[in-house]
Amino acid sequence: MDPVTGLPRSRRSTNESHREGLTTETHDWTLVKAIELVENQKIIIIDGDTAIEEACDTLMKNNVSSAPVYDNKTKTYVGMFDWADVMTYLLIVLKKKDILEQQQKSDEELTSEFNDLLKLAIQCQPVPVKLASDISNRNPFYSVFPETSLLQVVELFGSGTHRVSVVDADGNMKGILTQSKVINYIYDNVTKFPQIEQLFPKLLRDLNIGNSSVISAQADSFVIEALTMMNKNSLSSIAIIDADGVLIGNISMTDVKYILRSYSHSLMWKTCQQFVGHVRSRQGLEDGQDKYPVFDVRLTSTLGYTVAKLVATKAHRVWVVDDRMRAIGIVSLTDVLCLLARAAGANPKPKRSSLLLSILYYLYFSGVCYK
Repeated sequence: MDPVTGLPRSRRSTNESHREGLTTETHDWTLVKAIELVENQKIIIIDGDTAIEEACDTLMKNNVSSAPVYDNKTKTYVGMFDWADVMTYLLIVLKKKDILEQQQKSDEELTSEFNDLLKLAIQCQPVPVKLASDISNRNPFYSVFPETSLLQVVELFGSGTHRVSVVDADGNMKGILTQSKVINYIYDNVTKFPQIEQLFPKLLRDLNIGNSSVISAQADSFVIEALTMMNKNSLSSIAIIDADGVLIGNISMTDVKYILRSYSHSLMWKTCQQFVGHVRSRQGLEDGQDKYPVFDVRLTSTLGYTVAKLVATKAHRVWVVDDRMRAIGIVSLTDVLCLLARAAGANPKPKRSSLLLSILYYLYFSGVCYK
């Protein structure tokens, strides 16, 4: 990889072997079909009647961040279950006192399924995952046909959708296409896509990305406070800063799995700095290597370098820092895909939170956290 542009150095050979998902007839990335990126993919599907705890185990055992939920009674996919849902449910359960106080005056505003979930959570009964799928309201079940173009998928992803299911006309699941998979595919084939390749040497500041405001949590604040902040602001990751504003790490949605393992709920009451250290230690043990607690770039970094870093670290976002290592922005997979979609003439539009989500935030994520 070129250290500046992020472009692969060794992929311009004219006799380069064919890569999966790339046809030899075209160099137009927008015409690639969705099915070409999910061929031979192992599909994990969760039965809707599975308890949330077991569904969490399924995500962890298969090392996936989400899975479609299938309701055998209605013979339909009812949603996606991911770590955002797990975190939302976990916070609800931990704030049962708040739920008890609010349930009577809020029944008319909540859907019947949501009421069922609350009642089961209060009674400490196993909750079917079909009631909790997309409780976070961030990742509903979207499906596309196998012949859907990559441009259409990227436009969806650039609007904030994180994953789509590829389903044929008969309702058969062919695979799950994620933001990460698309970014990896584009990076692996970038020198065959001139329209994208010409963007890679450009600086983030010139592309007007990476300069968004940063919501952060203090290193000495509790993990539950950081998770609550993430929910309130519909974030998938939050920066952890020290007293001087220096970036020392981040907590992401997928880190919730470390809380669930062995029911380590006590981690919710550790400081964010302690939790970041715990996650880093666990990742090192699992991967057999040490990992940096945070990944960062500068506004003077190129798009190619940023994408290369996202691919190499398997992260969903990188923080933009200044010369003093203070977080001044963030570049997410959504940002990159939105940029690519617009460059190809598409017009991705950010998703809006629903009324139900606003009610959820008001009822369960405001006020003091209970220890």
